[in-house]
Amino acid sequence: MKFLSIGYGNAVAADRIVMIASPDSSPVKRLITAAREHNRLIDVSSGRKTRAVIVTDSEHIILSAIQADTLAARLGAEAVEDPKD
Repeated sequence: MKFLSIGYGNAVAADRIVMIASPDSSPVKRLITAAREHNRLIDVSSGRKTRAVIVTDSEHIILSAIQADTLAARLGAEAVEDPKD
């Protein structure tokens, strides 16, 4: 099993990650609020500003203080361009 380091000694199983997003958009903020209400929110930012939101296949939401781009690079993900562009 491969793990992704998400900062401050924490890691998540890489094959369980569905999405890594920036916390700035309204839909992601609503996702965080809903996860908090349903006890599915895990905050591993160690009191720092949330810079990435990780969604898992178990519908848990993980907040990290590491940039989303940095986490994606660690995961080995590359941006896929839209073929229409």
